[in-house]
Amino acid sequence: MQSSSRPSSRHQQLTRLAGTVLQPGFVGTTVPDWVRRAIADGLTSVVLFGRNIVDPEQVARLTAQLRAENRDLIIAIDEEAGDVTRLEAWTGASRPGNLALGAVDDIDLTESVARDIGRELHAAGISLNYAPSADVNSNPLNPVIGARSFGARTDVVSRHTAAWVRGLQSAGVAACAKHFPGHGDTAVDSHHGLPQVSASAEEIAATALPPFVAAMEAGVRVVMTAHLLAPAYDPELPATLSPRILVDLLRGELGFDGLVVTDGIEMSAVTARYGIDGATVRAVTGGADAVCVGGEHAGEATFHQLTEALVGAVLDGTLPEARICEAAARVAEFAAWSGSRMRAVAADDAASDIGLVAARRALRVRTEQGRESVLPLVGAPHVVELSPTMNLAVDGQTPWGVAAPLSDLLPGTTSVRLTEADLAESGELSDLADLPDLPDLPDRPDRSGLPDLLERKVLDPAAERSLVVVVRDAARHDWMSAAMNRLLGSRPDAVVVEMGVPNGTAPGAVHLITHGATRVSGLAAAEFLAGRR
Repeated sequence: MQSSSRPSSRHQQLTRLAGTVLQPGFVGTTVPDWVRRAIADGLTSVVLFGRNIVDPEQVARLTAQLRAENRDLIIAIDEEAGDVTRLEAWTGASRPGNLALGAVDDIDLTESVARDIGRELHAAGISLNYAPSADVNSNPLNPVIGARSFGARTDVVSRHTAAWVRGLQSAGVAACAKHFPGHGDTAVDSHHGLPQVSASAEEIAATALPPFVAAMEAGVRVVMTAHLLAPAYDPELPATLSPRILVDLLRGELGFDGLVVTDGIEMSAVTARYGIDGATVRAVTGGADAVCVGGEHAGEATFHQLTEALVGAVLDGTLPEARICEAAARVAEFAAWSGSRMRAVAADDAASDIGLVAARRALRVRTEQGRESVLPLVGAPHVVELSPTMNLAVDGQTPWGVAAPLSDLLPGTTSVRLTEADLAESGELSDLADLPDLPDLPDRPDRSGLPDLLERKVLDPAAERSLVVVVRDAARHDWMSAAMNRLLGSRPDAVVVEMGVPNGTAPGAVHLITHGATRVSGLAAAEFLAGRR
């Protein structure tokens, strides 16, 4: 007689199905024992984050350990390049990102950059990339998409989304078009709240959906959902949880028959109302096949919590068993396809400078009449970088900016990076700049002397040092624009480098627009400023 303390065979079967549809993250740079056990029990996917990565060689060892448990294991990552990078989170991205590619508008370049990303991922043993962003950034104040989009025009985003998919998949790594049905026309970060798209169904079909259709025509096999409300389709449920959007629209009207994966299920847009258990169950019930989790809630406890939530939902009738079986079958089918695809394409770990090529081509320069002599910079400048708070999709520790590469090209360059909190603390720009690396300054200068010091060393137009002001997404940050204008009011000869999404109207003797905020975008700008191009 079977012991009542043991799970029944039905419970074990449902547990295996639940493990198949979850895509968990984990902590550490080697495979935890619980992940090995879970793979043996049916886990089919894992997701890597920056915390799992030291360098490409370590990632390759990690993925080899994982594939020793299941050679078709789906190993996913969120490597958009540009602002959102995992492989280069500690070194800074070597590619400028989608906005730069859209600004250049050369689909061959976009395809080459995506192929280069795929080459690197393939060599690291990764089979699924949660990219590209197919969102049309039609709202310039969008706090979470921005430079992750190819731009604000549907036609541009469509053709570059398709090129990105083709390029990535030609390297043997599966692409994922996100965030369906389009996160570009939103004003709330779904990590923190529930965004809403107010457009009509006709407007969404004309503006936001074509890039996803283009991705499907290019052969994309995975679509990621958006945690947003689109009342034109469903006034009650966010897209991730909505059968009207995932089944009727995505599968019915658009004909997508591949894998549907959720954005990180722990995000507040869905958990604030339904909890992480409820959001997971509702997502699978609503038509999602795989649930991404682990960006913020990684570990064995969360994995088992969600597994039990799915099993319990099947047992109590909330989640039809046929639906979870369908979802698990799609995951297994994709795992077999992506695994065979990786093995069919030869690994290529050859280095490429295509990212720097793209960053250089994306650079735009405007010089005020009569100020042509400002460049190239003569001598080491002082750089003031105004830094926003990053959204959770972007690792705030990832190197970016112009000061570091300029200091390599022009030794003696000094710099300071300022945030909104610095401004709030001091209330006056000239009181907040901590400039310990300027000549003749002690390690910790007396703040009472900073206004005069700044006027003499930085803000004084007669100062020997050139001033370079670097902003990031200034159009979205009033404090940043105000600080920039304060600096330029005293130094009209200053150079402005506008990184991220530009508003294009910044003053300055010279105005550079990088269309990205990555390390390589800063390098391209620094080369130009120093006359090295």
